[in-house]
Amino acid sequence: MARLDVTETFHGISFPGHLHNQDSFRYALDFKFQDTDILIVTYPKSGTTWMQEIVTLVSNRGDASKAQNQPNWARAPWLEQYYCPEILKTSQGPRLLTTHLPYQLLASALRSSKAKVIYVARNPKDVVVSYYHFHKMANFLPNPGTFSEFLSAFKEGTVHYGSWFDHVKGWTSNAGNIHNFLYITYEEMWQNLRGSLEKVSRFLQCPLLEEEFISTEKNCSFSTMRESSMVNYKNIPQEIMDHSKGSFMRKGQIGDWVNIFSKQQSCSFDKFYESKMADSSLKFVWLKPEESSLLNSRQDTEILVRHAA
Repeated sequence: MARLDVTETFHGISFPGHLHNQDSFRYALDFKFQDTDILIVTYPKSGTTWMQEIVTLVSNRGDASKAQNQPNWARAPWLEQYYCPEILKTSQGPRLLTTHLPYQLLASALRSSKAKVIYVARNPKDVVVSYYHFHKMANFLPNPGTFSEFLSAFKEGTVHYGSWFDHVKGWTSNAGNIHNFLYITYEEMWQNLRGSLEKVSRFLQCPLLEEEFISTEKNCSFSTMRESSMVNYKNIPQEIMDHSKGSFMRKGQIGDWVNIFSKQQSCSFDKFYESKMADSSLKFVWLKPEESSLLNSRQDTEILVRHAA
């Protein structure tokens, strides 16, 4: 299923036709969640791969064999992508699923389930930069144009997968309607990986021994994941993902937006963010340009993103 130049539209949102079709969307909306399911929810480029690794490793008590021998799309398939039904037919044990869909599309399916939902959010300035670079190498995504053009489309919510603002607000504002919901940020994971692993472990009711935490932390580090063919997508044909134009595992840092946003773009985005998120309790603390290199060289600094409960 190549369809690299095809765009599927569902409920007013654009999706890459390479991975999605109308049947796959209907499958997701009608999905029968089991109480033992674990669903990772993200907007693209917000820490999806990282959380897939974390949950895989925590669920297997630090044993990295599954993470090292099975690609992430096979052990944590995207619910709305066309291959998901076939993957789940052969899965064993509790199912680990992933989705980029907005809350309103899965609300009905989740309502009667006690499935565990983990929502990962990331500073939208870093999201748009990472997403822009991803468009350059992913041939199943549209040409992003200039960064200024892509930033405008991101703010307008016309990029593939829709509006970041609607996605984050939709899931977090409805957390009370989900039986088991964990909110965590990319920045929190980067800042304090061990603490984040402990949080996920408690949420999954899977307590780990010290040596299991050590193994989990080692195997879900950015450097380890970047070298793993199970998550870096280097085994994907070049016609689909052109690694000569960039790396899927690019930097894995926080605050990288300062290297591409102009001062004017940054100020404009801040004002736009404030207007769009005025009714949200999520509080992001922006990095100042001079802080970026310091914060990415030290992992014992203060947490950059806090969630107001």
